[in-house]
Amino acid sequence: METADPRLEDLTIDYRDFVDRVGPEDLLIHHFSLGSRASRTAFALPCRMALIYHNITPPEYFLGVHPQLVRQCYHGRRELTAYRTRCDLALGDSEFNRQELDALGFSPTDVLHVVPDFSHLDAIPDSRVLDAYDDEWTNILFVGRLLPHKRPDDLIRFFHAYKTWYNPRARLILAGAYGGFEQYYTQLQALIATLGTKDVHIPGQITNEALTALYDVADLFLCASEHEGFCVPLVEAFHKRVPVLAYASTAIPATMDGGGVLFHEKDPRRVAALMHGLVTDGALVDQVLEAQDAALDRLKARDFDGTLLRFVRQVLDSPPRERPPVAFDFWRQFALAEELEQLREVRPEAFRALPPEEDAGPVADLGHGR
Repeated sequence: METADPRLEDLTIDYRDFVDRVGPEDLLIHHFSLGSRASRTAFALPCRMALIYHNITPPEYFLGVHPQLVRQCYHGRRELTAYRTRCDLALGDSEFNRQELDALGFSPTDVLHVVPDFSHLDAIPDSRVLDAYDDEWTNILFVGRLLPHKRPDDLIRFFHAYKTWYNPRARLILAGAYGGFEQYYTQLQALIATLGTKDVHIPGQITNEALTALYDVADLFLCASEHEGFCVPLVEAFHKRVPVLAYASTAIPATMDGGGVLFHEKDPRRVAALMHGLVTDGALVDQVLEAQDAALDRLKARDFDGTLLRFVRQVLDSPPRERPPVAFDFWRQFALAEELEQLREVRPEAFRALPPEEDAGPVADLGHGR
């Protein structure tokens, strides 16, 4: 790991402490999301590799909002292509992600399906959330980071139409972090003000106790995201038996697997009509929840452990793939980078005073010219 959630640090090993432990007969299971120093180090290791791809959001969604993330997503997608000749097996964590690997020229590919753990939703519901929202009003919920590709702006437009045309006693709760995207959060607040939409609540990052309470009070889970590799909150809503209405984009139809209701056009009046039906028609709600229950049962029945072990055996039983070339001085540069990182942490002023390196060449042949 290069960085880890503080809650998981005791379960991780820093990638720099890992390089001397790996040999040609070992198998590295490399979870690829954004490109990183850890990823480039993994590329240079002598071991076999099974790559698990969690998808990278197209960078254009962050233009004008987060320049650093534009660069990271662009370079991450570019770096991914180098692994076509590096990994022995490429796995998507959804069929959508596997198809993307196929389109990039990876072979062989397969799917290691996400099977979420719902134990965090067993938390005691936050009483403050229940006090605030457990009333006679209709609660429309979305869970997820407030990022442009998840289109919370469309959720606001749909909710505005629903509240105007069908139900003035409704509120929209957008539950998710927006740290680092304060500019986008300001744009959402400006949209709310322009439309004159009341009762939109954006609590920011929340605890598991608050999340559990929000699912408990939700009457409908609404999703307008345009790019998802899987979208765990959809199946969280299934687990909490909240009817789901979602835009049929990318991996979302496969994730819902016949549960919930999908819409294919972002017409606020039409979406508002669907929202109204899923809130007021008891027979329809029962039918939707039954389909969601069946989809969730199919998901839980997947043998994640057995499937992973089958893929491990597949790689270890196959002839090793020839490793792509790595720059002759990669490990010298690796050691130098570690020394510079230590200098940055211990003596930041001295680190900032260092002159920029000139004519720095690539540390590995990433095959971008091919």
